[in-house]
Amino acid sequence: MKKPSEPEDSREQLRQSIIGLGERSIRKSYYPELQQRIAELEERNRELQTEITERMVAQASARKLSRQLQQSQKMEAIGTLAGGIAHDFNNILAIIIGYTEIAKVNAKAECLTRNCPVFKNLDHVLQASERAKELVRQILTFSRQQDDDKKPLQIGPVIKEALILLRASLPQSIEMRTNLACADAQVLANATQLHQIIMNLGTNAHHAMRETGGILTVEVEQVEIEEFDKKSKGLLLAAGRYLLLKVCDNGCGMEQSMLDKIFDPYFTTKPLGQGTGMGLAVVHGIVKSHEGLIRVYSEPGKGTSFLIYLPQLLAKPDDPVLQCNEEIPMGTEKILLVDDEALVAEMQAKLLESLGYTVTYKTDPQQMLQLFTADPSAYDLILTDMTMPKMNGAILTEKILAIRPDMPIILCTGFSELINERKARSLGVKAFAMKPLVRKSIAELVRKALAG
Repeated sequence: MKKPSEPEDSREQLRQSIIGLGERSIRKSYYPELQQRIAELEERNRELQTEITERMVAQASARKLSRQLQQSQKMEAIGTLAGGIAHDFNNILAIIIGYTEIAKVNAKAECLTRNCPVFKNLDHVLQASERAKELVRQILTFSRQQDDDKKPLQIGPVIKEALILLRASLPQSIEMRTNLACADAQVLANATQLHQIIMNLGTNAHHAMRETGGILTVEVEQVEIEEFDKKSKGLLLAAGRYLLLKVCDNGCGMEQSMLDKIFDPYFTTKPLGQGTGMGLAVVHGIVKSHEGLIRVYSEPGKGTSFLIYLPQLLAKPDDPVLQCNEEIPMGTEKILLVDDEALVAEMQAKLLESLGYTVTYKTDPQQMLQLFTADPSAYDLILTDMTMPKMNGAILTEKILAIRPDMPIILCTGFSELINERKARSLGVKAFAMKPLVRKSIAELVRKALAG
């Protein structure tokens, strides 16, 4: 008699039980090796993730360095351009200044006092030329081809000049208000860098108000920081008198999170392509270099205020205005002059002749050298330009001193990367001067060079 068949599900359960027993046996045998292999794979995965991250950071850094290199090359090109502009523009200024002073000398018989309209007009020309001369110096400073020197100056005129330039770039929807009650107060500063502060802060204010318009306020006031003043304790400034420069706008303002990073290099709130993020970092560096302090206050929708504290100077600087009746040294010696710019050479010759000297001038350095070689003792002093075709002033100086080692030489330049005062002195010249030179300056240089 046949045994009844077992249900199908019972056989399936038995089969699964046997399979499970085999899997547990295999797992038990290989478990340590599997765990070790899993750990190795996880470690390798972490290493790969780290390597990928490092490569991404390196690539981002390489792109950033590439952009910085391109910017550096652009600035170098701008610097070269600035030097070329400075040389040519200084020659133009030399002609304007020189002939203006010659006109003053020729008019002296008719105009014996400063009340004469001719003298007043000519003085205005000279003052404007001095401003242009200072502008060239600022261009060279921006391109880092001159040192950023500090000197006592009145803060008011610098701010006014910067605001005139700034006003030209602002739309009519932005009103500008100023209160320069302490404009005559002085600081030990670099005029170019103070100018840069105003322009940078003013430009930032423009961006904050360009959509809705608003008011840009620039003020200067005197503040006294006392040693135990609780109100000024958080300023971290030494006790003393300061000039407080305020640049405020009623634009969109900023969140606190932005204020915490506002002076960081490359941080900017402007859209891509509209700002480098270096403006406020530069301002911060300038203020620090002037031993001052900068603070910023802002709220969204309520505008932004920059407060800059600069140590005040109590001594009053000398009046820089040119005087037409001042004592100017003169002489009767013979001068040989060379400058490749015909108008500059002619003007300098007339200027020196107005001081009593006998002047022979040339526009070709080779012709001038031939004239000197023919009779080295015929001249008491040589005045030469630096940048000239065929032969520059440095080479000409060496050739002249090889013929007559005791020859007094004055070397002038509008701008040249090849020469500075230290290099000029090493060549053996008695004096080195940057063009343009006013009559009094060239008169003093000549007397100094002749005196040895």
